[in-house]
Amino acid sequence: MSEPTRRRLGRPPRAENQRERIMHEAAILFARSGFDASSLNELAEEAGISKAGIYHYFKTKQDVYDAIIIKTLEGLFDHVSMTVGSVAEPQDKLLAFMTAHADFFERNYWAFRCMLVSFSGMSVPTSRHEAVVLREHYEHLLRDIIADGVRQGHFRAVDPAGTGRAVLSMLNWMARWFQPGGPKTASQVAEEYADLLFHGLRG
Repeated sequence: MSEPTRRRLGRPPRAENQRERIMHEAAILFARSGFDASSLNELAEEAGISKAGIYHYFKTKQDVYDAIIIKTLEGLFDHVSMTVGSVAEPQDKLLAFMTAHADFFERNYWAFRCMLVSFSGMSVPTSRHEAVVLREHYEHLLRDIIADGVRQGHFRAVDPAGTGRAVLSMLNWMARWFQPGGPKTASQVAEEYADLLFHGLRG
């Protein structure tokens, strides 16, 4: 899979933006090269700061890695739950969930890819627990939408947990092939997935 061309910024980041810059560059590095194959020396070079500058914000490479995942999960939950809260009907809520998820993914492409590739590699117990709780809250948000749709008769009697996993599998697999700037936005792809989900393949 070809990937978006990486643009280097010529001006070093202002001090108040350095932590975000470190995390952004680390997400690209980890997503492309893998966590184990990436070094803090490479990260310092890509971020345009010294290795000591990284240590000012993060004690270890693992801390950078974990911070990206936590921040991405928090942002995903906030963005999707706010979007879902603006609609009422279960089918509209499910469509809103799927398109908002895809929109967040596209806007946070590298961090999202890093999160999907790296989640199982979180080794700090407190950070991993926080990430698991965030992920569970997010999955329950989707399951509740599906369960409400079943209860109200909008959806047939499906298993909310299994259906939720299927929906997230479709959406998250986009990280393996989708490229920002292509002929379709991620949310347009999610709309097509939703149409397939709602209407199936029958003519």
